[in-house]
Amino acid sequence: MTAVPHGWIILDKPHGLGSTQAVAAVKRNLRQAGFGKGIKVGHGGTLDPFATGVLPIAVGEATKLCGRMLDASKVYAFTVEFGAETDTLDLEGQVVARSEVLPTAEQVAAMLPRFTGPIAQVPPAYSAIQIAGQRAYDLARRGEVVELASRNVVIHRLDLQAADAGSATLLAHVSKGTYIRSLACDIARALGSVGHVTMLRRLKAGPFAIEQAISLDKLNELGKGAALEHILLPLEAGLVDIPALDLGPQQARLARQGRVLSGLPHDDGLYWAKAGNVPVALMEVSSGEARVSRGFNLPDVAE
Repeated sequence: MTAVPHGWIILDKPHGLGSTQAVAAVKRNLRQAGFGKGIKVGHGGTLDPFATGVLPIAVGEATKLCGRMLDASKVYAFTVEFGAETDTLDLEGQVVARSEVLPTAEQVAAMLPRFTGPIAQVPPAYSAIQIAGQRAYDLARRGEVVELASRNVVIHRLDLQAADAGSATLLAHVSKGTYIRSLACDIARALGSVGHVTMLRRLKAGPFAIEQAISLDKLNELGKGAALEHILLPLEAGLVDIPALDLGPQQARLARQGRVLSGLPHDDGLYWAKAGNVPVALMEVSSGEARVSRGFNLPDVAE
């Protein structure tokens, strides 16, 4: 059996594939490539089946970073079609409201500042949020009334990319927890119309951009003998947004034991500690002391 890999496969998720199905596809291809059945695989942020784009898939010890990826900001391109609102707020739902108001490009552009910065939004009824132990979309599909609380999110940037009669395509850089479908619906309503999302593509998730993503066809080549190194990004590729902390051999041993490192001349904050080129742990530095918040069980090899 081939040694277990650790790192990231950035999938350009195709339309119609769910995030759980994408994880299963990675597992299947890794097994076919000889990496065994027990390998850990997870994803760094759910993407709706109708959406496409960046879906980070964590392999091995990189799965310990999935929580960080869920908290990361995202960039999306999306198209709002005005004049009809659906129950799912996307093109897969049933129309529940109509309007003859079709905003112009100028009107859309003028409205975007109102939705930039900290805003409150209500998640869609058709979402994976749990209510009393059940997914909201399961309740909605059974015809039950779904009432979700408003949540605070941040829209870092919102730009109009294109517009024509009845639709507008926007680019949004958003905080964790933001629902693009709700954002599109709220913008349409604020313009005196209604609307739903007809195209949604994630261009960036945390440090991972669409340029790093591979197609499902390329992923499937892995199960047919393609070299993993042409597909797998290293674990530390998910840590490029935080500074590195170089450890000596004794410090690395202490960190692997979960011990506190003292006397560090570093600013307070989160670091990824490494011994040579090998990630050792995520460590939180405070007042010159570094404590392990997440350790990595990686082979201790020389540079």
